[in-house]
Amino acid sequence: MNNIDFSPLFRSMIGFDRMTSALENASRSEPGGYPPYNIEASGENDYRITMAVAGFSQKDLSLEVRENILTVSGGRPEEEDGSRRFLYRGIANRSFERKFQLADYVKVVDARLENGLLHIDLRREIPEAMKPRKIEIRGDSQRFIDGSANEAAA
Repeated sequence: MNNIDFSPLFRSMIGFDRMTSALENASRSEPGGYPPYNIEASGENDYRITMAVAGFSQKDLSLEVRENILTVSGGRPEEEDGSRRFLYRGIANRSFERKFQLADYVKVVDARLENGLLHIDLRREIPEAMKPRKIEIRGDSQRFIDGSANEAAA
């Protein structure tokens, strides 16, 4: 297995120490699989996961977000009545569980089932405190004026 050395990145990137474990988890997950899905970006901060879940009803599907991992699972009860006799069974009646690692501040905003496709809409909502802001640089002759220091001087 190839090991990638991320130490050069950590020299200039602060707070990305979780990135290595996320990349390792992504490399271990199997490509493709069941059910098939698409991931698309529908804007700068909007995303959509579309999964082909034909044969599953709304009550057969479950979505859960825990610790930035979106888990989509589905399962149908096995038919045990024996009234149906299949000559060929090409449509799978199997359960599934698919996990997606979400970046910080990515939230699930909507999920709906249409024509056998499960659409999960996601949005990155960055808090105001995390958005870029301009920092003023003071010169030597300028004093920092604090509200409490002003009141004490008066």
